[in-house]
Amino acid sequence: MTSISTTLTPLRIRTILIDAAAIAFIYFMPALSHLLALPVYLIEPMRMMLILALVHTTKRNAYILAFTLPLFSYAISAHPVFLKSLLISLELLVNVWLFYALTNLIRNRFGAISLAIIGSKIFYYTMKFLLLQFAFLQGNLFSTPIWMQIATTFAFSLYIYLWRRQSE
Repeated sequence: MTSISTTLTPLRIRTILIDAAAIAFIYFMPALSHLLALPVYLIEPMRMMLILALVHTTKRNAYILAFTLPLFSYAISAHPVFLKSLLISLELLVNVWLFYALTNLIRNRFGAISLAIIGSKIFYYTMKFLLLQFAFLQGNLFSTPIWMQIATTFAFSLYIYLWRRQSE
């Protein structure tokens, strides 16, 4: 019989807090958008939570959040539609995988996360284009302005760069 360790290490506590914050942030996203009168989704809240997980928790936890946050969003609000939620999950999973693969190759976390985000967005928009072409999804290819995606990519990359630099 195997026992499960219940020791609360600093990493486990940090992971629990980040996961709880991620779930709460996604849960309250519609209310925040309404309260602030701003489309909060433009700052890519799921990717923001993923970046925090990449920096402050484990690889396994980053994968779990990447897969579950979009599905959780669909489960609590039916938004985005299920197929798009699944597509976002795949995009975030690609983001995590590319980040770790590129970190091993180029040893530059700013470059690794930038390329990982860009690569996952190329994957996402290619798949979304195909789903739109075959009428599995409706809407526009780009719902978030490109300039905003560039700004968030830079901000998330800068966060990882500054965190890495501080921890050395």
